[in-house]
Amino acid sequence: MKPVIDKKRRVSVAPMMDWTDRHCRMFHRQITRHTWFYTEMVTTGALLHGDVSRHLDFNHEEHPVALQLGGSEPADLAKSAKLGEQWGYDEINLNCGCPSERVQKGAFGACLMNEAALVADCVKAMRDAVQIDVTVKHRIGIDDIASYDFVRDFVGTVAEAGCNTFIVHARNAVLKGLSPKENREIPPLRYEFAYQLKQDFPQLEIIINGGIKTLAEIDTHLVHVDGVMLGREAYHNPYLMSAFDARYYGDIAAPKSRAQVLHAMLPYIRAQLELHGKSEKGGGLRLNSITRHMLGLMAGLPNARGFRQSLSDSKKLALGDPDLLLQALARMQQPGAY
Repeated sequence: MKPVIDKKRRVSVAPMMDWTDRHCRMFHRQITRHTWFYTEMVTTGALLHGDVSRHLDFNHEEHPVALQLGGSEPADLAKSAKLGEQWGYDEINLNCGCPSERVQKGAFGACLMNEAALVADCVKAMRDAVQIDVTVKHRIGIDDIASYDFVRDFVGTVAEAGCNTFIVHARNAVLKGLSPKENREIPPLRYEFAYQLKQDFPQLEIIINGGIKTLAEIDTHLVHVDGVMLGREAYHNPYLMSAFDARYYGDIAAPKSRAQVLHAMLPYIRAQLELHGKSEKGGGLRLNSITRHMLGLMAGLPNARGFRQSLSDSKKLALGDPDLLLQALARMQQPGAY
C-alpha cells in the first residue's frame, strides 16, 4: 500500500543522470522521510521499446518519488506516463531543461522551451492519461534570450494545459558551445525570474532550482516561492537533508545519525546483492553501484577522507562484502586515521 504523501514539495532532490538511481534514492530516504525525490530522466523510447522493469522498478520506501520523462510526442508521453502511474510513481515530470546535445537530437529537453504550444499538448495528453500530478522542469531561457517575458509566456501557455507545478532552474540553457556541466555553472543565476513567476502566477506551485547549497539559502528562497530543489549539494553533502523533515515539514521525530543511516543501508545492500548477484561477471550488481552514492555521508567531519577512501578501495569492493561499510565507519572513529 502506498504511504500517505505530503503533496507539498517544500524541498526536493533534482533528477541527475547517472546519480539519482534507485540505490541513491534509497540511501537518501534513510536521511529524510518527506523530501521529494526525482528519478533520472527516462526517455519515452526506452519505456515503449525497452526494458520497462529496468527503468521503472523502485523501492516502496522511496515515496514520495516522481518519474521524470524525456520526450516530445504527446501520444508517447501519455503512454509512458500511464506506465509510470501503474508502477506507483507519485508524479510525472516532463524534462524541458536538459541542454545536452544527445537530448537535443531527440528534440526534447531545453529546446522544447522554443515550442510552448507543443509542451502544452504534451502536458494535456499526459494529464488525460493519468490521475497523478504532471509537472514541468525547465530553464528560464535558452541561448542568449535574457527577457523574463520568454519564461513568463512559456509558463502561461503550459499552465493553460493544466500544469500546476513548475520547477524552475534559474539559468538559461546554452544549446551550443557549453557542456551540460558548464550549463550548470556558467549561465548566470537569475532567481528573481522564479520569484516573479510566483508573483505573476500566484495560483501555481513554483519550485526553484540551481546553485542552492545551504539551509539559509533554502529559507531565503521559500519566502518567495513554494519549494526548493537541490541538485549536487544533496548528492555530495547528503546529511544536510537530515534537517529537512523538522524544518520544512514539521516532523519533529529525531533524524537518524550518520552511523544509523549506514547501518540502515546494510540489510538493503545485502538483499540487493543476494537478488542480483555479487559478481560483475554476467551483469550482476556490484557493491560499488550502491556504495558510490554514500561517499559524501561524512562530509565535513574529521576523517571523512578516510571514510571515502575505504568505500573506494577497489580490491575490497571487488569482494562484494557489505561489511566494508562497517570498516569505513570504524576508520572514521579512529582519530587521525586517513
